[in-house]
Amino acid sequence: MCNICGCNKTEASAEGLHTHAEHKHVSPHDHQHNDCGKNSAERAAPALNKSRLIEIEQNLLSKNNHYASQNRQYLQANGIFSINLISSPGSGKTTLLTEIIKRLKEQHNIYVIEGDQQTALDAARIKETGVKAVQVNTGKGCHLDAHMVGNACGQLDMKKDAFLFIENVGNLICPAGFDLGEKHKVVILSVTEGEDKPLKYPEIFHAADLMIINKIDLHPYLNFDLKQCCEYAKQINPDIKIIQLSAASGENINQFSNWLTAAKTALQAGKNKEEV
Repeated sequence: MCNICGCNKTEASAEGLHTHAEHKHVSPHDHQHNDCGKNSAERAAPALNKSRLIEIEQNLLSKNNHYASQNRQYLQANGIFSINLISSPGSGKTTLLTEIIKRLKEQHNIYVIEGDQQTALDAARIKETGVKAVQVNTGKGCHLDAHMVGNACGQLDMKKDAFLFIENVGNLICPAGFDLGEKHKVVILSVTEGEDKPLKYPEIFHAADLMIINKIDLHPYLNFDLKQCCEYAKQINPDIKIIQLSAASGENINQFSNWLTAAKTALQAGKNKEEV
């Protein structure tokens, strides 16, 4: 996994935040991350035997899951509905996110964590909609992890009962294996990609609650089998919900906003029931 590709290097940074190596955390749930500097041996993983690789991977995921659990407790306690958006580069997820924000921001508080290897371009696009966003640059890393998200949550200083959208680094592989403490994973692909993506990258389609097929306005001009793509996704995850839309034209985009508001309402109803 990430021990091989090297994306566990602690080089991530966020607007107004530190790099991990500085060990000065501002998250609302007081992360204790004293192992940040212990990845030098892990980056030599290709030279290690198989049992050692498994041990490193288990340790990495165990630490991440600990921070994810803290994130989840914080988000649930404050009624914050969190969505982890995952896709290949170029699927249109930032455009989709800006359009969703426009439709929801009058009725809901919305916050965004933007993940990219470099630049703050996507966060700047999000901020133009009037909502608060933090850009997390992962450097050589190919995904966000729960520790990064926890720090970013502290920077956002979110109000209760809000939406939190986490736009992950463009990648269908590593983000699938890292719990961020989110309520739902949403995987996005576009008709400019192959309909066999669910078979090629099954882990994320198995983990996601919703698959969005974007850019359907281009479908008449492309050799993309919508029916086959949906069948492949259902083959991997029979329970996955599917929405076909176009962020650019607005076609069916309300289906996604309706799904979000219904899921958030269900979460809040469950929270209120527990408090009775």
